[in-house]
Amino acid sequence: MRPFIVSLLCCLALAPTAHAALPELDWLELMPPEDRQALEEMPEIDHSTPENLGFSDQGGLRQEAGLPAVMYSAKTVAALDGREVRLGGYPVPLESDARGRSTEFFLVPYPGACIHVPPPPPNQIVLVRYPQGIALDDIYAPLWVDGRLKVEPVSNDLADAAYALDAGTVELVDEDDL
Repeated sequence: MRPFIVSLLCCLALAPTAHAALPELDWLELMPPEDRQALEEMPEIDHSTPENLGFSDQGGLRQEAGLPAVMYSAKTVAALDGREVRLGGYPVPLESDARGRSTEFFLVPYPGACIHVPPPPPNQIVLVRYPQGIALDDIYAPLWVDGRLKVEPVSNDLADAAYALDAGTVELVDEDDL
């Protein structure tokens, strides 16, 4: 019996270990301390203005929309560059494959961002690249995204992002996890 136990222990030691959970990143950690402080001190935003008054024809917010500078900030946290992280958020689809699965999307901290005024600042928008693609039937359904975060400015017609994330896995958040 002893050789069997030794063999079993050896097999278990050599077996691939389960993928360790990546450290969960909070959205506020994407902002440098001075931006976090400015955000905490910012007056409440008035959402009653017409949508076209807040957006630039270049994407993102117009500077003359009258919002505090932190709402336009693309300042990043250099220490996050290259880190493997887990980030939860909501998708804003950008590109899809032939099967209709999203392969590139913005991940944002709250549902409907980039659709409503004002969108988050660039340092609160992450471009996710996920070549495998995921079916995004509901942009109001939260996701977990695991992968390598990069400080990488990205700009398109919809918004500006200060970070990009090459995703290894993207999964819908299970309501039991909430």
